Amino acid sequence: MDQLRTFAQTLGIADIFGRGFLAVLLTFVTAAIITWRFIPQVRDFALRVGWADAPNERRLNTVPLPNAGGLAIFAGFVISIVVGWALRPIVIEQVNIQVLAILLGATLLVLVGFIDDQFGLTPIFRLGVQILSAVLLLVNGLRIDFNSVPFLPTLGGELANVLSIALTIIWVVGLTNAMNLLDGVDGVVGGVAFIASVVLLVTAAQFFDRAAAVILLAGLAGAALGYLRHNFNPSRIIMGDAGSTLFGYTLAAVSLLGTLKISVGASLLVPLLVMALPILDTTQVVLGRFARGIRNPLAHPDKTHLHHRVLARTGNARRTSVALWLVALLCGVLGMFAQGISPITILFTTLFIGGSLWFVAARRIRAQMAEVARGRKELN
Repeated sequence: MDQLRTFAQTLGIADIFGRGFLAVLLTFVTAAIITWRFIPQVRDFALRVGWADAPNERRLNTVPLPNAGGLAIFAGFVISIVVGWALRPIVIEQVNIQVLAILLGATLLVLVGFIDDQFGLTPIFRLGVQILSAVLLLVNGLRIDFNSVPFLPTLGGELANVLSIALTIIWVVGLTNAMNLLDGVDGVVGGVAFIASVVLLVTAAQFFDRAAAVILLAGLAGAALGYLRHNFNPSRIIMGDAGSTLFGYTLAAVSLLGTLKISVGASLLVPLLVMALPILDTTQVVLGRFARGIRNPLAHPDKTHLHHRVLARTGNARRTSVALWLVALLCGVLGMFAQGISPITILFTTLFIGGSLWFVAARRIRAQMAEVARGRKELN
């Protein structure tokens, strides 16, 4: 037992048998199981009531595909946070308020995203709600300190405060949309969100005062993994805007609660590296649309995203997802090295991420093969 404890401490786990680690583990497992088991019921109901995306020239599905997966992800995430919170209550009132602000903002975006999935909302309205959700974080003390950004001059007075507010809104709204725009091939966003959540979890776990961030990230990672069991190509359900904006917003917000508050030179570098894939994708898409004379780049979808470009080369949705997962994992590893995390912790984190993604992908492929076999039997 002592050897196991010592080894766990080398990975950044203070006490592998303590309440803190067990709370994180149970939060992760609860989110994964609830999302995994809840999605089939959500899928059946969505098909009955018509919550589905019809095939078109931009989508890969050839039949209507339920788009309510975000609801199952949200349910698994929130229930797991309640479980984790019950096991390890947060005693700092300010952190409690900030966690509630994150959950409230996420709930608002899931609701608006779901309405948009089914009925369609204007880009301006969606952007307004995203800004409101970012402001909700600001008024509860979650913000990026402009003076903590590397390579920029240190400012004082009201100007630094105004720039901090602007930078926070850009970060939250930008990352929310970046994850949404990345959602175009089965499994990509779910996998990227899982990788980013685990990497940020491991990073935040290195600091004794980041318990709230660790619990939130454990729930988000578990929900992403449970969803991937049904979304790896061929997908049985998609997350829609409700799911993608939930992942983007929560990752952006939790990084403010945890790793962005580290008062070192790499304060912004870690989350920027971890989320490099969706950030680069959105940047190149927006700049490309501006170059083509499109004034509102978020309202004119096209096939210039990274997942479209990779898909054009691979010709296969599964290979495209795995390729982008590898890029996201590489970015996560670089982020952990930038934070100074030990190589042994980085190795085990990488193995855990790779093993988890392989497990859910293999289960989805096996289930799809069984579905095909049953279909042939029925035809015969």
